[in-house]
Amino acid sequence: MQHFQSEIKFKTARSGGKGGQNVNKVETMVEGYWHIATSILVNNDEKNLLFQKLANKINSDGYLLVKSQVHRTQLANKAEVIKKINELIKKALIVPIKRKPTKIPKGVKEKRLAGKKIAGVIKQGRKKITTND
Repeated sequence: MQHFQSEIKFKTARSGGKGGQNVNKVETMVEGYWHIATSILVNNDEKNLLFQKLANKINSDGYLLVKSQVHRTQLANKAEVIKKINELIKKALIVPIKRKPTKIPKGVKEKRLAGKKIAGVIKQGRKKITTND
């Protein structure tokens, strides 16, 4: 999965945060753009899955956008972007196992009905006694 680096386009910008004057003159924030539709590393089914699961991170041009500005160096932020993209893709490509519906066991049904019968008997005992003269 680490081969996505070859398809990622990087863009740098000045980032905020720690660094003093360094922040004002060095472009340490890194944005990574990966175009899903033109990627040769994933097949069409996987592309559809990625578009569905990562819709909020894909821009109108079809690029998966990830940025990092947590580190003070451009190189570290670039590595962080690659790591984030790989993790996003890895998580998105996991297909959840479909749940197989099971029947309610006979014993469970009988226990529930027995409980209802007991509750009914208790409620019958609460009724007023009427005498027919």
